[in-house]
Amino acid sequence: MLPLLSDDLLLDAYRSAVRLGLDREFVRMLRSEIRRRCLKLPEGQGL
Repeated sequence: MLPLLSDDLLLDAYRSAVRLGLDREFVRMLRSEIRRRCLKLPEGQGL
């Protein structure tokens, strides 16, 4: 889904999106990609 984004950038984007209260669908898309890559969601941000 987001193959050009490194794992670190994906996690940073997710953290920022949650912190800034961005669109829930965007956050959901990022979270879905994090799970697809079998990465761990950042602590306290498991929305």
